[in-house]
Parts: sequence; C-alpha cells; structure tokens
Amino acid sequence: MRTRVRDRWLRRFRDGEGCTTKLVCFPHAGGWASAYRTWPAGLPADVGVLAVRYPGREDRIGEPSPSSLEALADDVADALDEQAGHRLVLFGHSMGASVAYEVAVRLHQRGRPPVALCVSARLPPKALVDQPRFDATDDEIIAAIVRQDESRTEVFADLELREFALPAIRADLELVNDYRGGPRPALDCPVFGYAGESDAAVGREQMRGWADVTRGPFRLRVFPGGHFYLRTEETRLLTAMAQVCIRGGRYETPG
Repeated sequence: MRTRVRDRWLRRFRDGEGCTTKLVCFPHAGGWASAYRTWPAGLPADVGVLAVRYPGREDRIGEPSPSSLEALADDVADALDEQAGHRLVLFGHSMGASVAYEVAVRLHQRGRPPVALCVSARLPPKALVDQPRFDATDDEIIAAIVRQDESRTEVFADLELREFALPAIRADLELVNDYRGGPRPALDCPVFGYAGESDAAVGREQMRGWADVTRGPFRLRVFPGGHFYLRTEETRLLTAMAQVCIRGGRYETPG
C-alpha cells in the first residue's frame, strides 16, 4: 500500500540501489513531472532523480487538485516517508519552489531534514504575504505564460492541447493565489537559489530573501535567460546541482 502511494506521487527517472542521494524535483504551475526526464543524464550515476507528480495531469489527469498548497506539501512529505534512509535534495522551480520549501519544513519537523533545499525563480515566503491575487481570463493566462515561456506558443495554438492543459494551470494558479507563505520554523539545511538574469517576475535581490528561511548557509546562482532559464541552461544548472548533491552545504556557489 505504501509503495502504491509513493508511486502515485513520485515518478522515478533514476532510483536504483546505488543512488545514495535522491534529488526530488517539483514542477512549476501547470507543469508535469516529465519535465525532469532528461536530468539523470546530467547528474552523477549515484544521484537518483525523482519528480513529483501533481494531481490533475499526465497519468493523474482524473484526480482533483489539492485543497491548498500546504495540503499538497503534506501529501508529498508523506510519500517521501519511504525515502527516510536516503540523503534528499529538494529542487523546485517557480510554484514548485514553494511546494519544495513547505515539504522541507515538514521533513525538518519529522526529524529528517533534506541535505539541501534548492529554489528556482520564485519569491521567498516573506514576499508572498501581501501578494495580490492573479485573476485573469484564459486568454490572459495564456498570454502571461507565453511571455515567460515562448516554447508554449505551439501548445496553446492547438485548441485540443489548450483545453487539455488549462485545467491544471488554473488549479495550480488557485494554489498560488491562496498561498501566502508567512513565518515557518527555520530550516537547518543550506538553501541554494537559482534565477534567470532577465526574469521579469523574480529579481536577483528578491531571490536573496530565501536566506531568511534557514539557519544554514544560502548561496545564489544567476544564469543567462528569463523565467525558464533552466531549459537553455540545463547543462550548467545540473553541473551546479551535482555539486550540491555531492557536497551539500559545503558547496560554494558563485554569483
């Protein structure tokens, strides 16, 4: 039963017996676990790559969205119970960074904190307290997504794909709208921030606010590109991530 719960929540792109460290990846709003399918090739063979499978997309298409981002984090933390004997590194992009952070808080409270928390292109919790809601029509949502990620233009030009993708995107935006961060117990693990230098949504100084969530070290790395820099800079990002997975908080990130 526990294995079925884990498999429902986690897609394992590499998870063999030799994987002493597990990198758990959290997709952005509207994103899919399969976005991380290429990551094992850029990481050492002893680093497992697992991606969180949010409800309402891919092979969980018929499942309802979680009631809140915090409830989503509860479920993912439960699914990670079977990974308790492994070194876990959490990586989240955009909305996924908030989910990864909330999961890190829960793992910390359970006495098994991750080796490191890696957050990408997302405002820190304290900056979300007074964030206005993003209420928009389908066309406005699509326009906002395409501004940040031009690769999605063809997807939304196809009416069938558009209708398939929009429900998950809207459900995730509701989670983002309702999540307001706020004070949480400080983490003990190091936190690593990653950002695109031309990201109009999240600036370098805003990313530095993630330093406040931990008693451990914080390092920020800025890459060329916008909000989805991690696609064009995947090789360089994974080189940095490999060092985090291998050395944890002893890794000094430039930038």
